[in-house]
Amino acid sequence: MKIKTYSTLFSLGIVVLIATGLAWAGSQGSLRAWGIPLFSLLIGLAFLVQWIAFIPAFIFQTEKFYDLTGSLTYIGVTVAALVLSGSVDKRTYLLAGMVILWAARLGAFLFSRILKSGKDSRFDAIKPSFLRFLLTWTIQGLWISFTAAAALAAISAQIKVSMDGYAVVGFLVWLAGLGFEAAADTQKGKFRKDPQNKDRFIRSGLWAWSRHPNYFGEILLWIGVAITAFPVLYGWQLVTLISPVFVIFLLTKVSGVPLLEKRADEKWGGQADYEDYKKNTSVLVPLPPRQK
Repeated sequence: MKIKTYSTLFSLGIVVLIATGLAWAGSQGSLRAWGIPLFSLLIGLAFLVQWIAFIPAFIFQTEKFYDLTGSLTYIGVTVAALVLSGSVDKRTYLLAGMVILWAARLGAFLFSRILKSGKDSRFDAIKPSFLRFLLTWTIQGLWISFTAAAALAAISAQIKVSMDGYAVVGFLVWLAGLGFEAAADTQKGKFRKDPQNKDRFIRSGLWAWSRHPNYFGEILLWIGVAITAFPVLYGWQLVTLISPVFVIFLLTKVSGVPLLEKRADEKWGGQADYEDYKKNTSVLVPLPPRQK
């Protein structure tokens, strides 16, 4: 028990340390609010919201508001960046709109889904432990900080750059990613509503071209955000361009694809149609199904 406790405390420390490094890098060239670099304030706010939300979540042993809190935090820190920067241009509004629209759509979708399902089984073994559950909320703070880092750094930057080709290309990439993610989520939602599809896996629509098209869309949209923000960033602020790399790493190596692939294998592994689907369908990047 002590080993698990020390391990969790160590993990908490590492998460906070990484966030501190990100806050320092993104604050180079940042505007200030109350004498503090605005970018650092925004990162601190992202964590503070998670820790406050954790308190009732632990008391009532619920994860229902976890994803919703994350989405509202994206919106909150972005609005705070706009209000506190005092220096807003067209690129700033564009970046803010990209983050807010994505967070609002995904947050509504995820909250609606968990209300229907009643729970998220990923948290079953975590909720009873104060430190492990706290770590989960703290990691969400880090997730938000890294994924929104490029946008927040650009919005809070001292310098401003007029709209250019980067903004146009970035917006189009973001739009394609958002459309892809939304379409994949909608298709899967309709599939699950059909009683005939109970205990079946989806392999139609975008899901015929990719086993995780929603994740592909999310990766694509954050690449678009980074492209849009790039011309404003310089020096250590360029570290915030790790945003899409971080998203790719987490979705393909940590909490996204590996977890869902494991669950799918446990549920449908050995079934001929599932093994065929898995063998002939791309994991992430949409590609025509391989010929049998």
